[in-house]
Amino acid sequence: MHSQLQALLATANQIILGKDRQLRLAICCLLAKGHLLIEDVPGVGKTTLAHTLAKLFGMDYQRIQFTSDILPADIIGSSVFIADQQQFKFHPGPLFKQMILADEINRATPKSQSALLEAMEERQVTIDGQTYALPAPFFVIATQNPSHHAGTFPLPESQLDRFLMCIELGYPDHAAERALLAGNSRHSLLEKLPCMLSHTALLSIQQQISEVYAAPALLDYLQAILGFTRNTQHYPCGLSPRAGLALLTAAKAWAFLEQRVAVLPEDVQAVLVAVAGHRLRSDASSAEAVVAPILNSIPIH
Repeated sequence: MHSQLQALLATANQIILGKDRQLRLAICCLLAKGHLLIEDVPGVGKTTLAHTLAKLFGMDYQRIQFTSDILPADIIGSSVFIADQQQFKFHPGPLFKQMILADEINRATPKSQSALLEAMEERQVTIDGQTYALPAPFFVIATQNPSHHAGTFPLPESQLDRFLMCIELGYPDHAAERALLAGNSRHSLLEKLPCMLSHTALLSIQQQISEVYAAPALLDYLQAILGFTRNTQHYPCGLSPRAGLALLTAAKAWAFLEQRVAVLPEDVQAVLVAVAGHRLRSDASSAEAVVAPILNSIPIH
């Protein structure tokens, strides 16, 4: 299983050039049953990353373009009256796929953004009092433009907290951009990508993630991080218990990807920026700067 994951990561790196760490975090997010938010300027490969993961994991893929006039029914689906049967029938919306790309999610109104809340947390949606289960695995990748761009609606804290991780891709380095310019188009490469991990294997790995061992000393370190965020002047609001569970689960997924059976403090640090950066409100210029006080203040025993 580990060899399959390493081969999958190597293949993904041939599509998304020079972004190995971001790819590892995205894969960890999927393995941990989380959802991923990518915040960056247009044109740096956010959609390509989502499509790459969908192809490699063999998941049913649906892109939903969020706009200011999109409605919750456009996302979830709606009940339609069937005249000859004299009853309403639910027609599922694009949300009923295994992988959803919610493109430019912050261009939609808060009402439409909230259509994803139940789906992301409960893996189900409720329409007219009837509950419909979403497929398994279910993975949402949302992209958003920087908040200073025109026509955006900031995601509320409750929506941000549904995302296990938030990452930025950034511009490629010189060598990666040169290879991008000189090579084949990403679209043609995506069409040739094989499925490298079956649904059964993915679900099995997701189960194994929960079994990765976290020693009491590791939990002490994790609780020290949570306590620091709640009792410092750096942040107006500290990390919640749910954020603590998210950090632990993400660290377990990172340890699994590194072929370890137990979590190390270094695994927590590896995912800390992606897990905590968007949850801690701060005046810092970047997610790295947001969590810097944590890394500088909490020693590893």
